[in-house]
Amino acid sequence: HNILTLPDMYIPGTDTKINPFTPEEPVRTVAKRIQRLREIGQTVGEIAGGEAIHPSNPRVGGMFYNISPQAKQKIYDLAKEALPLAIAQMEFMITVLKNWENRGTVTVGKTEVEIPEKFGWHDQGYMAVDPVFDSSSLDFEPKWDPDRWTDVSPYHWYQGELEISLEDADYPVGGTTKVGTKTWPQMQACTSVPLYDGQPVEVGPRARLTIFKNYDRKGAMGLQIARQMEYPDCLYTMIEACDALDCNGSVLADEIPQGDGSLGWNANEAPRGCDVHLARVKDGKVQEYTLLVPTTWNFPTCSRALEGAPWQLAEVIMRAYDPCVSCATHMLVVDESKKIVAQKLVQ
Repeated sequence: HNILTLPDMYIPGTDTKINPFTPEEPVRTVAKRIQRLREIGQTVGEIAGGEAIHPSNPRVGGMFYNISPQAKQKIYDLAKEALPLAIAQMEFMITVLKNWENRGTVTVGKTEVEIPEKFGWHDQGYMAVDPVFDSSSLDFEPKWDPDRWTDVSPYHWYQGELEISLEDADYPVGGTTKVGTKTWPQMQACTSVPLYDGQPVEVGPRARLTIFKNYDRKGAMGLQIARQMEYPDCLYTMIEACDALDCNGSVLADEIPQGDGSLGWNANEAPRGCDVHLARVKDGKVQEYTLLVPTTWNFPTCSRALEGAPWQLAEVIMRAYDPCVSCATHMLVVDESKKIVAQKLVQ
């Protein structure tokens, strides 16, 4: 996420935008530090989960296997290596983010754009269940309530058919959409809009820090700074987990219920935010399964945070609120036979 964010930023004290892929210092050291932190995280995920992406070790009721004492020591050593790197990265990023916020104006393409005082602010609430872990329907005092959740279809939330009326050929990269292009957000949106107590809520780093640690910094940069502040706590928690792990202990619950069809849920604090899974299981078979992922929670809040911001800085807000949107939004052009004839990454 830092790699996605840095091209919006400047080297403090200069008018030079940061290219995270430059071989020059001080950026080269920062980029190598980011990649090493990412490598450590992926390696720990692979050791504990079997694979770094889509881990195969977790199963219903626990894990398929425990890890060896040697693997436990490896995780511990990696976490100890990563801790000073994470603290250094946190301090660097917070300096860069505060510098951007205090600049007054920034350059986008060939345009100098003023940064509003309340850039990326919203008045919605926050939702989080734990500083680093989760809550479930099995808890003695659950921290999430399915009765407070409702959802709305995109057709009832977004605007109808619109026509593009603004065009800028210098906007990076490749210019904006052509004037006169038809767009229909109601039909093009692909997810429902989840609400908590009838309102959109922000999930993620700031939500966790606000609810559990009295964090109070608003706006897009306030969210970015909160994200950096979580890095050390992740590693402290990893070290604590290693200390608590019994490599000879059982990896399965004593009893795995087969389900009676009643609703069960788990709200897991993933890095991007609260990831809620709801299920009904009966006689060992899934009857119903619903996922409320962080990006889906943050979409409607993002819409509120974009209101009043200069359109040239809209992407800065999107990158702050959800890294998933920043790297997974593409435009595909297809012909009548559904063959792709052109494509463009929305950066």
